[in-house]
Amino acid sequence: MRVLVISDVHANYTAFEAVLKDAGNFEAVWCLGDIVGYGPDPNICVEMLSEQPNLFCVPGNHDIAAMGKMPSEAFNGDARISLLWQQRVLSASSMDFLNTLPQVIEPDEKVTLVHGSPRDPIWEYMINTLTARLNFLEFETDFCFVGHTHVPSIFWWVAEENRVVLDIPRDGVSVELSGRVILNPGSVGQPRDRDPRAAYAIFDTETFSWTSHRVEYDIKSVQERIREARLPERHALRLAEGW
Repeated sequence: MRVLVISDVHANYTAFEAVLKDAGNFEAVWCLGDIVGYGPDPNICVEMLSEQPNLFCVPGNHDIAAMGKMPSEAFNGDARISLLWQQRVLSASSMDFLNTLPQVIEPDEKVTLVHGSPRDPIWEYMINTLTARLNFLEFETDFCFVGHTHVPSIFWWVAEENRVVLDIPRDGVSVELSGRVILNPGSVGQPRDRDPRAAYAIFDTETFSWTSHRVEYDIKSVQERIREARLPERHALRLAEGW
């Protein structure tokens, strides 16, 4: 089965639409959270996601905060402004969808899905090999897919050397997975690896291959909608630079 793996859409409808078009044919979508937050299009992003085939989705910290289940004070000033706005504009159906999402999912016997990390599904950032090493102890499947950092990455557990190796995947290059691996597809709606293109991955459940992808989208139109909604200017500016 060809699975579209996405994370951190962050209410960016234009980027999400570009990813769905670029991905081509897929039989399932596995989403790693933060559907809302930062961007100007929360309801249409939730609606579009809910319509995807064979969907498995976990919530991110912004999704939980938007539902009022986490204090807004946990976020920085600009993020807090965006969250309070999203709480006001999210529809009842969007809230209902977000409220159904479990924090950890095993969509098949090989894979665990979380937003942050297996150890802390909501908040922990998987940013280095030490954090990854600690988290390999926290899940039982071969592979764990995470989001939250907005940076595409692959952490390999090298059992014979008792160490973890970090790889940064290249656009369009397929990687055959073996052993135990933690993988991050990057962010659809707000990349932070200095590449402004929307990021996603394709996972093949039969060959156990992972292919990272990037796709351009109309950033200016999203920036305009951010400004029309009077959301923080920083959230508009960072889209063009990928930070």
